[in-house]
Amino acid sequence: MSRLLWLAGGCVGSWLALSAAIGGTALQDVGFGMVGPLVAASGSWVMIERTFRRDPARVTPLMYQSLLLKMVFFAAYVVACVQGLSLRPTAFVVSFAGYFLALHVIEAIWLRRLFASALPASR
Repeated sequence: MSRLLWLAGGCVGSWLALSAAIGGTALQDVGFGMVGPLVAASGSWVMIERTFRRDPARVTPLMYQSLLLKMVFFAAYVVACVQGLSLRPTAFVVSFAGYFLALHVIEAIWLRRLFASALPASR
């Protein structure tokens, strides 16, 4: 749980810093660009961690299912934000892409550490 708090705190902190740097005009666009990737990364991490504790062999199939679910979620999310909420596409897409990449890199690092924790210590 503390990892998710750090993840959310880092995202909100960077969103506030970005908003202060670029001004309040893009506050909402950048915020929605952050929320989708944060929700997806948090949800998949919780599922991966729980599955790993029960049966580490089930993590890879779960990640395939998670990938498919994320593709559908992100497609619907981007369309809803750009068309439904009338966000400015440039600010939203740049923010979305940045958070998407950063959060997936963090998730990959956490996965590596999770799998390494299950390996016996080498001599």
